[in-house]
Amino acid sequence: MTRLTKRPLGLVLGVALSLTAVGGAALAAVSAEKVIAERQKGLKAMGGAFKTINDNLKTDAPDAKLIAAQAKIVKDGSHKIPGWFPKGSGPEAGFKTAAKPEIWTDGAKFAAAAKGLQVEAAKLETIAKGGNIDAIKAQVKATGGACGTCHTPFRVKS
Repeated sequence: MTRLTKRPLGLVLGVALSLTAVGGAALAAVSAEKVIAERQKGLKAMGGAFKTINDNLKTDAPDAKLIAAQAKIVKDGSHKIPGWFPKGSGPEAGFKTAAKPEIWTDGAKFAAAAKGLQVEAAKLETIAKGGNIDAIKAQVKATGGACGTCHTPFRVKS
């Protein structure tokens, strides 16, 4: 027998498991970085859409169709929020994120805030499709308030 075949099975398995664990940690880091990047991209899209809505409402002739299209972006994003915050994608992942640990330590409150935004964003889209600018303005305020229920307790101020 060669020297390699005389190695204890435990040693060989130990080395294999160690390499798997190191590879798994690297994979987890890549996955966390990817999740955080996807989350940030989605939240920026929602913020941009909300800004477009607010800016449009400040014009002399707000465009309800444009507002409705932007409201759809906000609504669609609001439904993705819970999936954008899987465990392990917070500050402990070692990547830049404004997410506070409270998202994971107070998951019920975070889920309720996300649900509140989903409800208000859906109302905004429906109202915007109706074209009543005064009603849109009122719902934009309500939707913005729902955004704040997440931003205030769950986001680091920048």
